[in-house]
Amino acid sequence: MFLYSFDNKRYHTLNYFYKKKFGKKVFKVSLNMGLTCPNKRNGTGCIFCSNSSGDFAGNPRDDIVTQFESVKGMMEKKWPDAYYIGYFQAGTNTYAPLDVLKKNYEAILSIPNVVGLSIATRSDAISKEVMDYLEELNQRTFLTVELGLQSIHEKSLSFINRGHTLENFTECVGELKKRGIPVVVHIINGLPNETKEDMIETIKYLNDLGIDGIKIHMLHILKDTPLALYYKKHPFHVLTKEEYIDIVIAQLTYLNPNIVIHRITGDPKKEDLVAPDWLLKKFCVLNDIDKEMKKRDVTQGCLL
Repeated sequence: MFLYSFDNKRYHTLNYFYKKKFGKKVFKVSLNMGLTCPNKRNGTGCIFCSNSSGDFAGNPRDDIVTQFESVKGMMEKKWPDAYYIGYFQAGTNTYAPLDVLKKNYEAILSIPNVVGLSIATRSDAISKEVMDYLEELNQRTFLTVELGLQSIHEKSLSFINRGHTLENFTECVGELKKRGIPVVVHIINGLPNETKEDMIETIKYLNDLGIDGIKIHMLHILKDTPLALYYKKHPFHVLTKEEYIDIVIAQLTYLNPNIVIHRITGDPKKEDLVAPDWLLKKFCVLNDIDKEMKKRDVTQGCLL
């Protein structure tokens, strides 16, 4: 059995990490403060982005505690003794005045059995005063900051209209790590014109930055996005399930085994999806990754 897993997974699972750290089941509750992002303010936003990142987060018309309690109520029926992490998922969750952020973060931290916060944001949207506050938060709760990167390659960052540079991202990770704040990074596989080797290079770069966790996504095309319009006018190859699995496994073999896998595939809504259809069968993808890793007899970090 792989060192960082309780089951047949051959990679460092989030479930393993939480149970080792907290000793019991932990759930992330997705929240929505109704924030936008600097990239949308400055232009059209990332090419793949729907009307709101974090499509499965709470309803922004509800206050943040109401959002949390509605999800918690459902989880308590099955796991009455669980801990919770407030996941500020939708939008860019440091892109607001500090008093607004404090009001929302602190409201969630005051709820019983909340053991931490996970804050999704961008490397170009954390001010000095917010960074200082995050450092203080990290001293009294379990905090993670999630940063979107998607790729280290300039050709891809330009294509997706990411709106910040690799240098900006790298500096932000360095600042967070200097302050002892755990960092989780999002990447996308299957960007047009990226090879398998390009995607592995992104993994190797993140190893060198000493990140704590990673979310691996498959590029999927959603309706009513700039990417959907581009795909209609300029059709490009979208990875097959088999190609995606092969690439993910190759990436995992080069990924430091201390890095926790927070996500290894996506799960878009069927009514929003243009392509690829196979992504709708999330658990089939997960199971096939497990089977293929066993068949190849590989584990996370085995090629380091």
